[in-house]
Amino acid sequence: MSDDMPVDGHNPAHAGPVEPADGAVASRRRILMLGAVTAGAVVSIRPALAQTAGSVMNCEIPVPDMGRAGSFIDPAGKVVPAGTKGAFAPAARPFKGEEVKRALAGTQLPGTTYESNRAYMSYIRRLQRGQGGFTCFASLQMPRG
Repeated sequence: MSDDMPVDGHNPAHAGPVEPADGAVASRRRILMLGAVTAGAVVSIRPALAQTAGSVMNCEIPVPDMGRAGSFIDPAGKVVPAGTKGAFAPAARPFKGEEVKRALAGTQLPGTTYESNRAYMSYIRRLQRGQGGFTCFASLQMPRG
């Protein structure tokens, strides 16, 4: 007998494909199922992200928020009592996320003068959690994939 031939008489070089152990088959199945689940998630997440991006552009930021409606905005963006000298009357309507995003890039908010635009944008930049428009403004600053 030669050293190449196994003791049981079978030559592995001439044998058919080797069947994997049961654990390997189960592992492959798990990987395939995971791939299928992942592909499904990608299909369902992409439209959700697109919808989210669209809703962010349509969200609204009132200046000032509803809790202080009627108050004026001073040049530094602080809310002051109505009629305060040098302050600006509240915006006629809430600004859309898309309008604020463009204003952050350098254009002017619709219906504003140079000075009132600066005051309103200062107010918007100072928004904090709990104030009307904060979530919209925060969403505008999140990077989109």
